Parts: sequence; structure tokens; C-alpha cells
Amino acid sequence: MNQYGRIYNFSAGPSMLPVPVLERCRDEMLNYRGTGMSVMEMSHRSKIFIEIARHTEELLRQVMAIPDNYKVLFMQGGASLQFAAVPINLRVNGKADYVRSGNFSTIASKEAAKFLTVQIAGSSEETSFDHTPLQEELTLDPGADYLHICMNNTIYGTKFPYIPKTGKVPLVADISSCVLSEPIDVSKFGLLYAGVQKNLAPAGMAIVIIREDLLHEPPENTPLMLNYKLTADKDSMYNTPNCWNIYVTGLVLEYLQSIGGVEEMARRNRKKAALLYDYLDQSHFYIAGARRDCRSMMNVIFRTDSPELDARFVAEAAEEGLVTLKGHRVLGGMRASIYNNMPYEGVERLVDYMQRFEKQHG
Repeated sequence: MNQYGRIYNFSAGPSMLPVPVLERCRDEMLNYRGTGMSVMEMSHRSKIFIEIARHTEELLRQVMAIPDNYKVLFMQGGASLQFAAVPINLRVNGKADYVRSGNFSTIASKEAAKFLTVQIAGSSEETSFDHTPLQEELTLDPGADYLHICMNNTIYGTKFPYIPKTGKVPLVADISSCVLSEPIDVSKFGLLYAGVQKNLAPAGMAIVIIREDLLHEPPENTPLMLNYKLTADKDSMYNTPNCWNIYVTGLVLEYLQSIGGVEEMARRNRKKAALLYDYLDQSHFYIAGARRDCRSMMNVIFRTDSPELDARFVAEAAEEGLVTLKGHRVLGGMRASIYNNMPYEGVERLVDYMQRFEKQHG
């Protein structure tokens, strides 16, 4: 445990939050800035909460350098709900391209197929999703309504090391598990969406960043809560939004700015990932799961050559305050999710434990 008596939580989500943010939540829990109540209790129509939401959006625009011709939407539910919202709202010609590079991109393509014709523009399924397809491996339809990718794959530990070129076709990306981990050129995308429970806030909300020319009236049978244009027109307050998540997101963004922004966070993330991957690459005991040219900075996949040893590794790690290292049930093995708010010291502790475990069982 660290100096706060807290464990190091390597969960793929929900993930760790910065201690200063948790302390701020604690201090403002009963009485937010003299209002006599918590943010969780106040009306979303109140002047004080509207200011909280406005400030959070403003901060997000600053740290991500979001162009003025993009709308920011705070939508209830996680990223998985956007698997349906995207095809419903972006449908024009009734067909879309999807790249399958992991579990969630595959689910997204299947969900989209309920609403339009889906072409699989590229896939790494034949090699067990150990990499993301290269640009030259993509077969793109110039008449598609959009191309959808998942930038970072939490289960298989891979990421897109490039931004696909799509011509005039809008590029849509799920950035749930890599949002704010490093700079991203928003102008290269038509739409970005992210569940907030990895790098921003507790579970239960998604952020959608959409270019204004893609906002149009969806089909009449579109559920109200999936309607991008309605959400944008109502400033994400058609009904009561996830007030607490908007508030915590703002606090995390303030913290991010205080340490130097996304550029500094990217430096820290690269340092953490390098420490762990460098150890894995020299080890003859652990086996890394992703191809080197597209390794994720956020989710590091590895295993031993024995499922029994993997289980023992996870159990004994938990005894040392290193928790949630069990790999996804699809892959087994281990997964260390080292999102933005995992401190470098947590990765140091993990590598130290890995060394001792290897010496004992290798």
C-alpha cells in the first residue's frame, strides 16, 4: 500500500482516480462551495450546476484542443451505448466500414449491423487480435457513412499507432481506454467517444465529441436519449444528466492541467509503459501478448506458460496490494491496466513483485 493506505488497482475499469481529486470530492461532499448540499443533490437546472457543466466542457476543450466546429456531449451510459448511437445518428447511405481489432470493436460492428450494412474493412482476428491492421491492410468504401475504429484495445493490449486515412469518409473512434493519455488531433476525426471510467471519472457516462456537420435529424424512431442533435441542442441537459460524473470529470481535468496537461501525462505514461515492457522483453519467464509495433500504453497483457502459475501470480499479488491483475476471461493470463492515474510507483512495485515471482518459480 502507498502512503494513503490505498492499494494499487490495475483494473481495466473502473480505474484509479487521482488522490487530490478524491480529497476534493471528500471536502465538497456535504457542502459544495457554500450551497449547503452535495453536487449529487442539486438541480441540474440550477445556476451553480450549469456553471460546473460549462467549466468541465471548457476544460476538456482546452486540454484536448477541440476545434470550435465540434460539439461536446455528456451522455448517460457507457461507451457500449454509443455502439448503437453512432450508426443511428450518422446513417446517410446506410452502410459503414468497421475495423475489428479486438473484442469491443467486434461488438460495436455487430451492434451497428442492426441499423445499417456493415463491411469489415480490416481485421486482426486471424492472429488472435495481437495487432491492429495497418493502413494498407484496410479495404475502405468511399461511399461509407463512416469508418469506425477502437483506438486502444483493453483486452488484447494493442492500440492504433496511426490515424487511418479515410478521404472524405468521417472517421469515428472509440477512445475510451486511451482518452487524454497522449495528444490526439481531434480534427482528423468526425466523431470521438469515450466512456469516462478509465481516465476521467466513475462509470456511468460517455463523452461524445462530434463535428457539427455530422449533426442532423436522425430517424423518427430514434430513442430520445440516443439523439445527438437533441443532446447538442439541449446542451446535454434534455433530462437530468449524470451530474456527479460531469463534476468529477471537471476535477480530473483541473488536476491534469495542474501537472502540465496531456503532454506531461503522455510523458508519464510512456515512462510507466517502458518500465513494464522493458522488463517483459528481457524476461524468459513471462510472455507478452501484443505485437511490439502496436502495444498499448494503457493495458499490458502478459502470462506465464502455466495457467496454474498465472492464478498463483494474481492471488499472491493481491496479498501485496497489487490488485485486479487477472486477465480477461477471453485470454486468461494477466493484464496490468496502467491508466493515467496509476502512479509510476505502482508500476515499480509491480515489476519488483514480478521479478521476485520469476526468481521463485522460473
